Parts: sequence; structure tokens; C-alpha cells
Amino acid sequence: MVERQSYKSLPKEVGPYVHGVKHNGTLYISGLTAYGTDAQSKTLNEQSLEVLSQINRILVQKKCPKENLVKMTIFVRDICQVSDIREHLFDFYRGHYPASSLVEVSNLFHPDLHIEIEAIVALP
Repeated sequence: MVERQSYKSLPKEVGPYVHGVKHNGTLYISGLTAYGTDAQSKTLNEQSLEVLSQINRILVQKKCPKENLVKMTIFVRDICQVSDIREHLFDFYRGHYPASSLVEVSNLFHPDLHIEIEAIVALP
């Protein structure tokens, strides 16, 4: 069974998607951004903290440890600024590193945005 899930603790979706889809014990988290938050017009550093916080809120609501993160895909507008977020990622993962991809993109859906992160989580 496929369950589509939206979370009230996250900014409302602005398009034809949901925050996550659960299927066979796996949660697929849509690309999350700082859009609609206080961090929207701030730096990559601040936006990355906001997006990781959103992912954490989902994990907490699902009673799922970060160790269950299977895959993270990170999209950034400027790959040269990756050092700005590296420490946040180390702190977030706490040694339980998922498979990961980092992709530079020319734009995200709003000009203020610097980062978007999607994730796949194995649910307990």
C-alpha cells in the first residue's frame, strides 16, 4: 500500500506533491527547501540548517532514528560553497552516513533558494 503524507510541522507544499510517500516500510521524502521559512532569503548555510531540521522533524514524528537514513540527495546552486554545509551534515548524521549524492543545479524553483534535499528512510 502507498501512503502519501504531509506534515503540519513543515511549510505547506506549493505544488502537486506531498512531503513524503511511504511504501513497504520505506519513506521517500520529497525535495525539501527553505521556501516559506525565515531562512528563505538567507545563506546556503542557514538554509541547509532549516532543511535538515525539516528532515529531522519528519524522523521524530515517525519515531525513526537518523541511522535509518538510507540515501540523501542534495542539490545546490553553487558546488563551491559545499564546505559551508559539510559540518552541518557531519553533525546531522553523527557517524551514521547514508549513501549520498551531491548535485550542482543551475536553479531551484525560487531564486532565493540555494539548496534542496531529498531523502529515503527505512522505517522501523
